Amino acid sequence: MTAFIDKLTAGLSRVWSGFVRDWERSLRAGNYPETTRYNYLLAACQLARYLAEHSPDPDADDAAEDPTAVTRAHIEAFQAWMIDTRSASTALNKHKALQQFFKWLQLSEEEIDRSPMERVKQPKTPGRLVPVMPEADTAKVLATCKGKAFTQLRDEAIIRLLCNTGARLSEVGRLTVEDIDLNTDSVRYHGKGSKDRRVRFGPRTARAVSRYLRSRAKHKGADLPQLWLAERGGRPLEPNGIKIMLKRRGLAAGLSGVHAHRWRHTFAHAWKRAGADTGDLMLLLGWTSEDMPRRYGASAAAERAQETHLRIGIGDH
Repeated sequence: MTAFIDKLTAGLSRVWSGFVRDWERSLRAGNYPETTRYNYLLAACQLARYLAEHSPDPDADDAAEDPTAVTRAHIEAFQAWMIDTRSASTALNKHKALQQFFKWLQLSEEEIDRSPMERVKQPKTPGRLVPVMPEADTAKVLATCKGKAFTQLRDEAIIRLLCNTGARLSEVGRLTVEDIDLNTDSVRYHGKGSKDRRVRFGPRTARAVSRYLRSRAKHKGADLPQLWLAERGGRPLEPNGIKIMLKRRGLAAGLSGVHAHRWRHTFAHAWKRAGADTGDLMLLLGWTSEDMPRRYGASAAAERAQETHLRIGIGDH
């Protein structure tokens, strides 16, 4: 994480850099997941850079030097800039991260009396539907992994775990060798909020994982604890590397928009279609909010409604 912080804070004022580093230590002490810490820190550093390089406000110079000088107007301008240059959903993620940063400055560090986020409204985001992944498309992606080369075996195991367990990309990407249990054909995921859960997988996934582990044992870096290894260099394959791999495999299969979250939505859709228990789905996918089952698989809700309509046959008897 030190290398990430050095990169993130490069070019920032000494005061901003110092606060970001102290916040990272506080987040680590609070046992926040590494991905969450990185996203939080990135948002704070992006705000600092915006104030120094892009803000049209002549009064932004002080805020670019010291986060305690940031005002509500600075935040709103940054949020609007994020919507214009990225997207509303990205701006929303930055909003949530900055809420935590200024809350820390106010309550933990007592550096400010009031948070500049106090009356800043969250950006509204369009309710985009994530399309499910048809079985035929999954088969096409898996077909690009046929063979006995290390990357082919690794990529098939990753894809089968994603579609067979509905896990998050970060959860699959952060697995260790010890998280896999081939005696019970199950995997231990480390979910959000440091919540662990064990999920069973099917025989085809078990075979793919077992074949990968045999190949991994002969690969450079086999002594590393991380489950997924890069093709070269004896180093781990990071979640972002998996993201890139999935996109590449998708394009090779003639498909666009292939990403891990589509299999998570597909898992939820298939579970609902089978009429299985929503509480069990929440346990398997690591959800604590009952809103999540309604959100996931929403893109296929109309399809499920049509199927139910045909099955019941209202007014057609």
